Amino acid sequence: MSAAAWWQLLVLVALIGASTPLLGRYLARVFGDSGAPGDRVFGPVERLVYRAGGIDPASEQPWPVYARALLAFSAVSVVVLYGLFRLQGVLPFNPTGVAGQRPALSFNSAVSFVTNTNWQNYAGESGASQLVQMTGLAVQNFLSAAVGLAVAVALIRGLVRRRSATIGNFWVDLVRAVTRVLLPLAFVAALVFASQGVVQNLHGFRPVRTVEGTTQQIPGGPVASQEAIKELGTNGGGFYNANSAHPFENPNPITNLLQLWLILSIPFALTFTFGRMADDRRQGWVVFAAMFVLWAGSSVLAMQLESGANPKLTPAGVSQAASSSQPAGSMEGKEVRFGPATSGLYAATTTGTSNGAVIAAHDSFSPAGGAVPLANMMLGEVSPGGVGAGLYGMLVFALLAVFIAGLMVGRTPELLGKKIQGAEMKLVVLYILAVPVAVLGLAGTSILLHSATSSIANPGPHGLSEVVYAFTSAGNNNGSAFAGLSGNTDWYGTTLAVAMLIGRYLLIVPVLAIAGSLARKQPAPATAGTLPTGTPLFGGLLVGVVLIVVGLTYFPVLALGPIVEQLGR
Repeated sequence: MSAAAWWQLLVLVALIGASTPLLGRYLARVFGDSGAPGDRVFGPVERLVYRAGGIDPASEQPWPVYARALLAFSAVSVVVLYGLFRLQGVLPFNPTGVAGQRPALSFNSAVSFVTNTNWQNYAGESGASQLVQMTGLAVQNFLSAAVGLAVAVALIRGLVRRRSATIGNFWVDLVRAVTRVLLPLAFVAALVFASQGVVQNLHGFRPVRTVEGTTQQIPGGPVASQEAIKELGTNGGGFYNANSAHPFENPNPITNLLQLWLILSIPFALTFTFGRMADDRRQGWVVFAAMFVLWAGSSVLAMQLESGANPKLTPAGVSQAASSSQPAGSMEGKEVRFGPATSGLYAATTTGTSNGAVIAAHDSFSPAGGAVPLANMMLGEVSPGGVGAGLYGMLVFALLAVFIAGLMVGRTPELLGKKIQGAEMKLVVLYILAVPVAVLGLAGTSILLHSATSSIANPGPHGLSEVVYAFTSAGNNNGSAFAGLSGNTDWYGTTLAVAMLIGRYLLIVPVLAIAGSLARKQPAPATAGTLPTGTPLFGGLLVGVVLIVVGLTYFPVLALGPIVEQLGR
């Protein structure tokens, strides 16, 4: 791997290290019990929203009410977005005349964006009108990220409150997440993107004369504004079909680095928010360290694997050495402007979070290199995960880790003084099993159906990886595709949407139930037998639990897919 690739990784790490405490402290104040920053600016806007929605911002909700509000809001969002996709052919702001989508595709697309998955079974610039891009997709990029952020904050409140029947107000958390966090950051990022050449207009396709004298259609649209929240909200759905490999979305190394930082900024910052709200910063840094180790390890592994030569090309006389015209390594399916190492870093980052953006075809990675993004998603995307989803996912694993440690020493497990008992562990088990059951069950069914296997472009172990990757991406609300699988069918459109719904709401509801259960408890004082959870030892235990649980769950299908393919090279 080149020195430039190492420097790029180090700069990104430095940006994460600098932004985590700053942004984390701000998030703690926004969602804390005391006055939030920016009341003079944001307060009037928020009060207007509360009055329009009949919301009492001073009223808090028990976890069942919080969950019902979240589910109702999400259901309405799916219906509205489904209608926009179906009717976009007759709605305004459609300069290219995009037709309405089929029912199964509209359902898949609507569920995808509402669940923060952004799986796209259509070409971005030709499958959605500019009205849908602006009022449907961009809006849901904000709202779906805000929902995840609200759930994470609700779980933190459940851990830190004492004998409380409430965990906050969903509507207040949702509004504050949008107005005070996502909108300001996305606005600044959009200006930077536009200054670097990312397209931002309301044009359709425009014909231009190329250097060779031919005519080419250049697509326009509100790209910079959607690109900013696409990355910041860990959404990933691209305005263009080529996603962030398209030079109109990602023109240069500056925008590429900014995209990487935007994807990672809030998930890592939330660990500091957790420590701040818990009044024990060591707890937050332990969670940060666990996430960082998993992300950095997968990033370096993917960068190294894709920087190596493709042995299939060497006998054909293809040079894969570094030269003035190409970087070293396998360039098949890679973004030629950034090279294989950066492509590996980007893939590990976007699959370590619930962000489906890509700058390379994951299908063209080496078998071992392609296993990295697949395994990242199988971790439950806790390295560092999506906005909100990464933190509450890692905290669920922390509950499991203290429970296992408690069994080992014969004591009741505790986290932040709260005893972890049977009620919480049943919910933890439901959380951990829901996605693997959906992913493996639907993938296995697809392999048995001829109508589903006909969508596989590459039979054998690689074809299995394509199917498993699709359902893993959907079930973990990532949205990246392995390519090679024709997902725009009624079967895949419907089943992938079902996997998205399970991966979103069958995890959120148990998390809110855990928050409500813990909020009602009185913290127990620490004793000599209490396991300290703010130590490197617990951080190591947490990483080990994540890897072991995921390994035991998914190793058989990994062995039949990327592992056997790698051994057969």
